[in-house]
Amino acid sequence: MDIKNTPLPVKRALKKLGQDLCNCRKKRRIPMQIAAERAAISRATLSKIEKGDEGVSLGAYAKVLFVLGMVGRLAELADSASDELGLQLDEENLPKRIRIPQKEKRKG
Repeated sequence: MDIKNTPLPVKRALKKLGQDLCNCRKKRRIPMQIAAERAAISRATLSKIEKGDEGVSLGAYAKVLFVLGMVGRLAELADSASDELGLQLDEENLPKRIRIPQKEKRKG
């Protein structure tokens, strides 16, 4: 997807994520340079992340989450067990009834 065509809700979500990461880092009293070193990224990349830059790789965001002790939340982000729409669609596709296959009917 071209950066120019990024939907506004995506831009807003990334901006919020960046600000939240910045706030978490500051609450932990971790200077930008130290956080960047621990995440094995440049200070400039960390700055872009904290601004919600969509051009930064997901891997870089994940490294920052790791440094902040929050990487487990990334693993839960798109958990299918929490996918309400997917669960509803699955339920709608359940068969109306279950029939015993013809082979098993003859045996019993």
